[in-house]
Amino acid sequence: MRRQPDKKPQPAPAPPPASTLAWIRPALLALTAILLLTWFTGEIADTDIWLHLMTGRHTLEHRALTVPDPFCYTSNITSPAFPGEVKTRYFNLTHEWLAQIVMYLIHAATGFPGLVLMRAILLIVFCGLVGLMVWWRTAGFYRSLAAVVAAGAVAINFQQSRPFLITFLFLAVTMAVLERRRWMWALPAVFLIWANCHGGYFMGWVMLGAYCLEALIQRVPWARQRQLWLVTIACFLISGVNPNGFRVIEIMLKYRSSGIQSTNIEWQYPAFWEPSGYSFVLFGALVMLVLSWRKTRPVDWILYFVFGAASLLAVRNTILMGLVGAVLLFAYVPPLKRVFPAIAAAALVVAIGLAVASGHAFQLRAAEWMLPSGAAGFLSTHQVAGRMFNTYENGGYLVWRLWPVQKDFIDPRGLSEQAYIDYGHILNNDPAPGQSAQEILRRYGIEVLVMGGFDRFSGQVYNIAAALADPAQKEWKLVQFDDKGVVFMRRPPAGVQVLNSLEALHSIEMQCRQQVEHEPGHSACLNGVTTLYNTIGDRGLASRWMAYYSTRAR
Repeated sequence: MRRQPDKKPQPAPAPPPASTLAWIRPALLALTAILLLTWFTGEIADTDIWLHLMTGRHTLEHRALTVPDPFCYTSNITSPAFPGEVKTRYFNLTHEWLAQIVMYLIHAATGFPGLVLMRAILLIVFCGLVGLMVWWRTAGFYRSLAAVVAAGAVAINFQQSRPFLITFLFLAVTMAVLERRRWMWALPAVFLIWANCHGGYFMGWVMLGAYCLEALIQRVPWARQRQLWLVTIACFLISGVNPNGFRVIEIMLKYRSSGIQSTNIEWQYPAFWEPSGYSFVLFGALVMLVLSWRKTRPVDWILYFVFGAASLLAVRNTILMGLVGAVLLFAYVPPLKRVFPAIAAAALVVAIGLAVASGHAFQLRAAEWMLPSGAAGFLSTHQVAGRMFNTYENGGYLVWRLWPVQKDFIDPRGLSEQAYIDYGHILNNDPAPGQSAQEILRRYGIEVLVMGGFDRFSGQVYNIAAALADPAQKEWKLVQFDDKGVVFMRRPPAGVQVLNSLEALHSIEMQCRQQVEHEPGHSACLNGVTTLYNTIGDRGLASRWMAYYSTRAR
């Protein structure tokens, strides 16, 4: 048989020119950084910011923690509604003191642009550490880049300028140090700062415990795991150097007994079944762990199930999977061999374009459109000192503008359970057992009401605002209104013109139109206004708002 000649081996494809690789990866990294900037530089719409700034300023000026609370007159005048309320109140007043001072100093030096940029930097570093950990595990550039974007897709829901950003960053730092096992003795210093910036530092204990448990499971020789255990013990002990000691776990459990916290949207269960960045990393990480189970490490399963379970308990915890889930997903995903630089660059450019087109990028300011600045200006001009009732989300801003002449009735710190219960009765014009809403107002000695017209999430119009707009009621007089709220008073100051109370309904309409303009995704107020006019029997206005609702609601 005639022997076939051996085929000549085919030459390997030539690698891309070094000059191409030299610029494409930095270019992709730059595009990713720009994308994250567009995602994380939205305006400051979280009204908690005002209380953080006010607390930071007060702490600096008085060289003491804000205990008892100087800003809310109901925080100490009601009896505890559940065991542990006093401890919970103290925790809420003190656990973020260091972060609040830093926030105030940044604002004092740079205004809101500095706070927005600081928030963006912290979240970008958080996402960058996720990508770095994937790089350490895989040396895969595109997998690392994808992990950064996936982490960002979860973190975009947390772009509030609040102390919890410290927990996100330091939790990522802790995981990165434990993955690399370098700079281990820097962690106690991290925990000392962390424990005085935000109560989430106890999640760092969980992270340390997961790596210690892995060492035990793998039966790592003591000489090799000694440093890990010593650092863990040091981090735990030094984190007790804070105003609340080691009480944080106790407080977290008591939060579940708090009516304020249990009804707060941040503490509700997340909709994990809906398509989102969170559900992508939650389920994607699990799929990759199962498919790659032979290659996984014990710590991967521990981290996934512990932090995954925590993320399912509350909306505010979903960021945990933006860290752990993104790392595990892309640490085990097959190499992205078919992802070409041009495709990756095009995808990033499109994402940047969409973010910019949304109008929420590079907004280095506070969301003034949603703040009762006109009401605050009126009260300040006329030096109104009578006790004020205010809506929950605006308490901090009013204190920032009016303290010490005015204190608020309630604010997002949620310091009095009984005041919160009474707040609901007043707002809904719903009688409490044995008392009407008006009688509750008299019990607190309230002389001024500063109100928005509706809940920005549910869209439900506040019944008390509609009731006070009724010309038949004579006890409260409308003295100021605009597209951000209304002011009613029992006894207006001399020289202040009393307005037609029906203008309060006009204010609610203006507020809703502004809400739809600025946040089309939260346009439920359209249905709320329609329901209001149906309730009071104005079919013409109800029909007009229903038509508006059908074209604008999402």
